[in-house]
Amino acid sequence: MTEDTLNYYILFETYTQGMELQQMLRKEQIPSRIAPTPRSIQGELGCGMSILLKEEHLEDAKACIKKNKAEYYDLVGLKPQINPKRDRYC
Repeated sequence: MTEDTLNYYILFETYTQGMELQQMLRKEQIPSRIAPTPRSIQGELGCGMSILLKEEHLEDAKACIKKNKAEYYDLVGLKPQINPKRDRYC
């Protein structure tokens, strides 16, 4: 993974919108997963759920959203948030 690689989060106003889109993505075999929305991009949204996509699946997901007229709030790209040293104690 390079420094300029981004993960993409699809944000929702409601949990139901997220679950519906996740089912659509699965039906079209587009790899994605449900993830907590990072606080840095959640803003005032009450729903803390998002769908996480890798960059290589972004265009397929956008096509699925458009085709199915899926509801969502925003789509945001962020650098990966995982710190590989976070569970090391020595």
